[in-house]
Order: sequence, then structure tokens, then C-alpha cells
Amino acid sequence: MALLATPPTGAGLHGGLLVVQPVRRKQCAGCRRGPLPMLVLEDGAPRCLDCADLGHLVFLPRGDTALTRRSREESALSAVVVRYNRRQARYERQGILVEESALARAERRCLADAEARRRRRARDARRRAAEDVRFTGAFAAEIRRLFPRCPEGRAQEIAAHASARGSGRVGRSAAGRALSEGAVVSAVVASVRHLDTPYDALLMSGVPRHRARRQIAAGVESALAGWRGGVSCRAG
Repeated sequence: MALLATPPTGAGLHGGLLVVQPVRRKQCAGCRRGPLPMLVLEDGAPRCLDCADLGHLVFLPRGDTALTRRSREESALSAVVVRYNRRQARYERQGILVEESALARAERRCLADAEARRRRRARDARRRAAEDVRFTGAFAAEIRRLFPRCPEGRAQEIAAHASARGSGRVGRSAAGRALSEGAVVSAVVASVRHLDTPYDALLMSGVPRHRARRQIAAGVESALAGWRGGVSCRAG
């Protein structure tokens, strides 16, 4: 059995058999069947799973980490299934192929400790929620330190929005987690820009983003100066 001729990058793989879900229609170089939902590349030629001696395996989609890990432990033969993401220009893991009996054994193992894993997930969720509350509070306090005239409720609102878990916003960045001044100011600027200036209306009317930002720059600076304790704050 040959490995994929050019191992895909970005799929989180560390050796082993690889099976590809092709983006384009492919035909088996051996039996000529096609189009193939999955294939193995042998010496650069596509082979169907039957010709590659993997036809007896069943597909387990990604998503259940415990079931995937246990299925691979139980299966004497397994393969990782990947698919090319054109937008990201990389191969991405879609799931695995394992022996059907191995999958059944793994499912029984997962059912046996399902309640324990459910309780552990619940504990982890509560811990993460508590951490998020503490961090949002710290982020809001830092906003109020830098902008002492920022209303209490607005500081909390900005902090909650910027630090939402999984949002990818500035509060979840490394700088945001460290409560760096630049990250905190960026979160405040973004809030003022969208809520206290005509920025969104300009974008909706077709004004390019960079031009819209230039048009509302003075308003943003005026609002920030007011929150710092300078001139009257139109954002407050």
C-alpha cells in the first residue's frame, strides 16, 4: 500500500494512510470505476478503495474526538480522509476510515462512560464561563482606567463584545488577553466607530471603508477625548 504521493499540509497529519475526497471527478486507474467519492493515490494514479484494499473500512466523519480516537485504537487498519479546500489552499481532515467492528467497539466504550464525559464537559463549560466573566470584568476595568468618563454600562458592553469566546475579536487575541493598552483602545475605537458615528451608514451607501474611516475620524477622536476627560463626549 502506497502513501499519498505528496502528503497534504495543514491537515494535522502525522504519517499513516491517507485517503482523499476528490474535488474533481476521478476514475479508478485500476478498475476504471468512477466518479470516486474517495480515492488513494498510488504512484500518482487514483485508485478506488476496493483496489487499494480499503473497501472494507467504514467512514467516520470528524466531530466526535473520543469516538475517533477509540476507533483508531480498536482498528488494526485505518486511514485519515482529507479534502482539498480551494479557498484556504490546503487539505483538511474530514474524518477517518476504520474497520466496522472497531467502530462498534469504540461506540460501546463511549456509551459506557458517556455520563462521566457529559459531567466533565459541563464542569469545563462552567469553568470557561467563570473565566470569561472574570476576564470581561478585567477588560471593562481597564477600559474605565484608560477612559474614566466612559459610562459603566458601555464599558461592560464593549468588554463583553470584544472578549466573546470564539469571536476572533481583539479581546481574544494575545494582546487582548494580556490587556495591552493597544488592544483595549482598539476595542473602544471600534465600538465608538460603529455606534456613535455615521460610519455604518456610509458603508451601506457605498462609501469605501478607508474613505468612510477618514470621514468619521474627527468624530471618533472627539468621543475618545470626552471619555478620557477632555472635551464634552458625544459618545457618552
